Amino acid sequence: MITQQLDNGILNIYATETESYSAVPPSPEQRKAYALQGGIAILLISTLMAI
Repeated sequence: MITQQLDNGILNIYATETESYSAVPPSPEQRKAYALQGGIAILLISTLMAI
């Protein structure tokens, strides 16, 4: 942690910053799995709302 003390004695404590990274797009297999999960979720919610 980074700690700074101001002239009036107040401490400012800052959390350490994590290293940033770029997101990786999903693979074709993951896209198919997401589409299947979305379809099942829509079917489930539609069925529950129809009851």
